[in-house]
Amino acid sequence: MTATPQLAFDDDLDYEIVDGQKEVKMAGARHGRIGARLIFKLEGYLEQNPIGGVYISNTTFQIGASERMPDVSFVSAARIPEEGMPSSKWEIPPDLAVEVISPNDVWEKVNDKVREYFAAGVQQVWLVSQQGQQVMIYDSPTQIRVVTADEDLTSETLLPGFKCRVADLFRS
Repeated sequence: MTATPQLAFDDDLDYEIVDGQKEVKMAGARHGRIGARLIFKLEGYLEQNPIGGVYISNTTFQIGASERMPDVSFVSAARIPEEGMPSSKWEIPPDLAVEVISPNDVWEKVNDKVREYFAAGVQQVWLVSQQGQQVMIYDSPTQIRVVTADEDLTSETLLPGFKCRVADLFRS
């Protein structure tokens, strides 16, 4: 008789802690490329407008009882402690949390995450839809704007003057 293989957590993978349980955070190449393009655009903007910092997908934030890792996040300079950024996870939520939606994402879980972000104090959430080639900008759990590929992604409240053509996020 052969033993049934046991599933083990790989410490090289990224995890979010949700309801006290590890949830593997996995993304495909297209997902990663979209996130990288957005980070590049935001970093260029922040070089010219030093109003805060942008963080990659393995940066952990305390979001209520959960530890979340948005695909892209922004923290305003006004909220960065005097001693600087922590060397471990952020104990504060980001001002902006961006999630790149993958085809295998479950919509109910994405909606739960949006609600969690706002309950923790996130000011704005962007959901980047690979399939629809659009960005849904949440100013609250119920106030949503959809920006399509032929429009510019902006955020006057958090990133005054930032502009990125949505189609640029999805080019090959």
